[in-house]
Amino acid sequence: MSSVGHAARDSVTLFRRNLKRAIRYPSVVITIVLMPVLFLLLFTYAFGGALGAGIGAPGSGSGSPGDGTYIDYVAPGIILMTVATGCVGSALSVCMDVTEGIVNRFRTLPISRASFLTGHVLGNLVQTILGTAAVTAVALAVGFRPNATPVEWLAALGLLSFLALALAWLSAGMGLAAKTVESASNLPMPITFLPFLGSAVVPTESMPSWLRRFAEHQPFTPLNETLRGLLTGTGIGHDGWVSLAWCTGIGLTGYLWARARFRRSTHP
Repeated sequence: MSSVGHAARDSVTLFRRNLKRAIRYPSVVITIVLMPVLFLLLFTYAFGGALGAGIGAPGSGSGSPGDGTYIDYVAPGIILMTVATGCVGSALSVCMDVTEGIVNRFRTLPISRASFLTGHVLGNLVQTILGTAAVTAVALAVGFRPNATPVEWLAALGLLSFLALALAWLSAGMGLAAKTVESASNLPMPITFLPFLGSAVVPTESMPSWLRRFAEHQPFTPLNETLRGLLTGTGIGHDGWVSLAWCTGIGLTGYLWARARFRRSTHP
């Protein structure tokens, strides 16, 4: 078997291992779903009336998405937050294996070193996509009414999967850099809440000038606008290409960082 085939086989084996561990200890998956659902319900039922009126959501003709209700505006942002929340799982699982000595045991086995990180990243990707599907189902149940075509749904899934993959690599690097499991769970938290500092909850035009400058130049604002445009038919403009560029940059940075940290941690 070639070295590439050997690495692919080992990656699949470790991918299955991580999925089995997620099934055995589902707390991370539950967290991925629970936090966004709580925010969805909070913004829909507690703040939706005030925020929707503030941005002209109730059929004001101001370019609001969907049928003009606030949930059609906020649901794509919450779905995006679910993907951001999912990166915590990669950091935790990687750090647990490093701190518990599993990596040292893997070093004694004839397996590809690349398969360790690849298995973790793919496992986290599947967990995040499943969590995102669950949150999307809840959003639909409480009133989210997208008007996307099947092609636009596929494009939205592709964008979310690309972002989840990029963040999984970045959080894998965080897991390798963390000294304890507790710190590994805390390092990705700023990423989790970054969508709220973009256009997830309100348009950036309604923000103070200093916050608006930050919101318009951070990665989650174009991602929010692209996903919202795909699902509800609002304009995307150049946000789609900007989103892909951000995902590529985040993923490449995370991959190189994680690989460098892993080589350092396993150096004899």
